[in-house]
Amino acid sequence: MSSYIRIIHAHDFIKATPEGLLDLEKSKEVLMEIASASVSMGDYEIILDTRKAQIEMSTSNLWYLAAELSKLGKAFERKIAVLCPLEGFDRAGFFALCAENRGYQVKAFTSLEAAIEWLFANET
Repeated sequence: MSSYIRIIHAHDFIKATPEGLLDLEKSKEVLMEIASASVSMGDYEIILDTRKAQIEMSTSNLWYLAAELSKLGKAFERKIAVLCPLEGFDRAGFFALCAENRGYQVKAFTSLEAAIEWLFANET
């Protein structure tokens, strides 16, 4: 039974250009670094905390980041809860849908407690 949660904050992987736009390539590189470091941590669940994200991503950027999960190996094989503010729920839900379409267990939440409950549901 997994009993660890890794919280990855938006500022840890969402990077901006000097103009304040999403730097998709840099964000992808940082996500790869996080994934590489995470593999050795063993069994844990992931919360992507986007509540304080300073950059709003386009629909195509969300789709692209979800597609990148498949290139990150074992780091993101377990459940991923996307924690977002209420006004960002539709975008987080879209990201989750795109990731689910690629075989990942991803779900959007506005409540930390609900995210944790879902992450540990059906654990044996």
